[in-house]
Amino acid sequence: MEARWLTVGPVQENTWIARQDGSESCLLIDPGDEPQTLLNALEELNTTPAAILITHCHFDHVGAVKAMAEATKAPVYCPEGEVFILENINDFVRFPGFGPFESYTPEHTVKDGDTLTLAGFTIDVIGTPGHSPDHVTYSIPQEKAIFSGDVLFQGSIGRTDLPGCDHDTLMRSIQKLLDTLPDDTGVLPGHMDPTTLGQERRSNPFLRELV
Repeated sequence: MEARWLTVGPVQENTWIARQDGSESCLLIDPGDEPQTLLNALEELNTTPAAILITHCHFDHVGAVKAMAEATKAPVYCPEGEVFILENINDFVRFPGFGPFESYTPEHTVKDGDTLTLAGFTIDVIGTPGHSPDHVTYSIPQEKAIFSGDVLFQGSIGRTDLPGCDHDTLMRSIQKLLDTLPDDTGVLPGHMDPTTLGQERRSNPFLRELV
């Protein structure tokens, strides 16, 4: 798999472009901002999204969804419990100075246990709530990689001080990832640099209670 991340917007969110090596079809994960930057990257790679995947609907992860969906004609896959957020995004921007953003109604919804076949990948949808009410993680087992949104970071975890967040729920979600996926699984997160589950199991101070 070839995976590129572009850090966009004032919150420095990672939007991911993932494809089979050299493929003209790709996945676009969490287009959060700067649609022209994302379109330029797709053009540079000579690839077109087969789908836009959303891990959760905080504004920094979906701010460019409408623009990218309209520009690429790619269908949007959204966690079913957060569709109402995407459809009314400006009602859920909790901080002054951000937005306005464009709402969007997704073509598809996803939930824990779903399996998707897109852009040559078989993708398992894993429910990982806690940072948001219906957050999901997209796992590609044959690549030993997960697009983890804001569940787990290098040396940190997703914040749980926002409406709809819950620390205990987040920790159970992280425990599920650690229990069901191998340590060499690459974690491709929504902020900061990539890591692996094993590295975080060994060194992430926030996971000591789980270990």
